[in-house]
Amino acid sequence: MSDRPTTSVLELPAAETASEHHMILNMGPQHPSTHGVLRLVLEIDGEIIQSARPEIGYLHTGIEKTCEAKFYQQVVPLTDRIDYLSPMANNLCYCLAVERLLGLEIPPRAQWMRVLLVELTRLNSHLVWLGTHAMDIGALTVFLYTFREREEILRIFEDVSGQRMMGSYIRIGGPPMDPPLDFFDRVQTFIRTFPEKIDEYSNLLTGNPIFINRLKGVGLLSPKEAVALGVTGPPLRASGVDFDLRRDMPYSSYEKFQFKVPTSTAGDVWARYLVRLEEMRESVKIVQQALDGMPSGPLRPHAPKIVLPDREKMKTEMEAMIHHFKIVTEGFFVPPGEVYQGIESPRGEMGYYVVSDGTAKPYRVHMRNPTFASLQAIETMCKGRLIADLVAVIGSIDIVLGEIDR
Repeated sequence: MSDRPTTSVLELPAAETASEHHMILNMGPQHPSTHGVLRLVLEIDGEIIQSARPEIGYLHTGIEKTCEAKFYQQVVPLTDRIDYLSPMANNLCYCLAVERLLGLEIPPRAQWMRVLLVELTRLNSHLVWLGTHAMDIGALTVFLYTFREREEILRIFEDVSGQRMMGSYIRIGGPPMDPPLDFFDRVQTFIRTFPEKIDEYSNLLTGNPIFINRLKGVGLLSPKEAVALGVTGPPLRASGVDFDLRRDMPYSSYEKFQFKVPTSTAGDVWARYLVRLEEMRESVKIVQQALDGMPSGPLRPHAPKIVLPDREKMKTEMEAMIHHFKIVTEGFFVPPGEVYQGIESPRGEMGYYVVSDGTAKPYRVHMRNPTFASLQAIETMCKGRLIADLVAVIGSIDIVLGEIDR
């Protein structure tokens, strides 16, 4: 046997070893409260956190690199899987970037449909967050309530796209087909009763003394720290920074919708809970406005060499069949250039940086995902707090490891 000393795989570099009275503790990657395969290397003094270093990469998929080997339209299903709780938001962000490179003008009806679906996606994502966050704290019942409403949203998605989660319904140029005849009625029925459900969640949690004690004053993040660390979305607004891309840098006709941007100055886990609860109420208002003011007209622009032709025309017109065949087998060419497009996802600023070299495949696709940036704020929020508070802090960020490890 070799006389060489062995080194534990969990051993830290000399500069990062614990002090004499501190202990190094690995939290995850299997811990049920880490919302994915996240590992946190904690330095603790008793039960007090001295440092918290995220270790990521356990869910790495290589999606960004895979995009370079696909036609532009083939990248859309990959974007679904970056953040699997808000797939249509990813669809929208990528499609907006490519459409800017193409100089493609999207019909008003398609833009409003996108707003409607993305806001339903925001509700879907926030419902998962609320149910799992409450369960982390010990309020198990709320999880069953939120998934009851989420189930109806998923059925609406299945109705319009054929899939409950990875629908790929928002595509370059517009949706592939008109929604079913009863689609708008189903959405109207859902949002008519949903505000009562939000009140139900609030009645269960907002006045609960145990829930309040676990969240108030925990995970403090100042506005300066939030901006410096690149935090966006609800955690940023809960720290007092009033910024929302839907309002401040509008896209897809958001400038035509009236809604408030909930904020707080507390900067703790409790504030993030309240901000997201109010965001759900505002999303309901946006969906209602989309239903009430849905423009008439086509869902897709007249761009036969980019957008797939109508299926019925393809069956009767030779030119339409040729265009369909060429787009599917050869893709479409995008003028050389680069563009960055950001949108307000349920977790914060999601951005797609797309570079074209003039071919039918992107030269580079890079995603700016919100929780990748927010994750680095964990140590700032947890230092000096109990280990038990760490679970609440992780839940308040609402991380999705699929977009962190891409």
